[in-house]
Amino acid sequence: MLAAHIASGAISLIETPRPRLRKGFSLLRLRLAGICNTDIELLRGYYGFAGIPGHEFVADVVASSDPNLTGKRVVGEINLACGHCADCRSGFGRHCLKRTVLGILGHPGAFAEYLTLPTANLFPLPHSIPDEHAVFTEPIAAACEILDQVRFPRGARVAVLGDGKLGLLIAQVLHIHGCDTTLLGRNASKLALLPLPTRLLDRHQPSLPAAAFTHVVDATGSAEGLQSALTLVRPRGTIILKSTVNDRFPIDMARVIVNEISLIGSRCGRFAPALRLLRSRRLILNPMIHAQYPLARAPEAFAHAQSPRVLKVLLTP
Repeated sequence: MLAAHIASGAISLIETPRPRLRKGFSLLRLRLAGICNTDIELLRGYYGFAGIPGHEFVADVVASSDPNLTGKRVVGEINLACGHCADCRSGFGRHCLKRTVLGILGHPGAFAEYLTLPTANLFPLPHSIPDEHAVFTEPIAAACEILDQVRFPRGARVAVLGDGKLGLLIAQVLHIHGCDTTLLGRNASKLALLPLPTRLLDRHQPSLPAAAFTHVVDATGSAEGLQSALTLVRPRGTIILKSTVNDRFPIDMARVIVNEISLIGSRCGRFAPALRLLRSRRLILNPMIHAQYPLARAPEAFAHAQSPRVLKVLLTP
């Protein structure tokens, strides 16, 4: 089968055997996959990654440990947990110390004609959700994870810092939740996609409203985003860190301590809330899709995905 492969900072195409169906797993045929910032960071050296990337996908079940799933269109949670440890037993398998992660850590990803996942990870899709929306399930789940971690009072003043793919989704999720949400970014065309309060940041003369928000989400995808978040947040406020960066974060710990700021790391989330939002049709997704490439042009697709002002780039088998 054809697959995209990352090694030594380069992406190429390879022919590799179709994965075998293991006990408790399902074999999936790719329908659509999305390139996200984590995939780009893997290419830049994040996790020292080498292998087949990709974790945002829609697929058809070819064979399964559950015969009722065969032929179904599905999405799947990306963490492959052991199922036996304390974290797994308490419902936090995505923090299992023995876990592998689809297309990120120890398990071949979705940028291939076929992939496998545990059957328990799969969610059949209703006909009402098209592939082009369903492929956003994983990043929407990551946005919804914030609501599982933080209690936002109704009308809480929240800043989302970063107008990339994840920032746009987070801003929408928090707005729908009832937060007074402002999206801050450096690209006017991206900010204009959402009917929300926005603030355009000048790259050369950055001007941030100091201590203006009780909560700030850093979704900049840059190591400098945390410093900006520290300017935006009020004393005793909360910063939620959503950036995946292959770099060290500079941080002024004196500001964190003196202002008693809470820092919360946030990663991937549950698919059920994301699918409920997709069914509601309240999310603006179509304008975020900027290009679609066949898998055979994956290197070209990755180059396009790294271009300024580009949002979601999709791959088809």
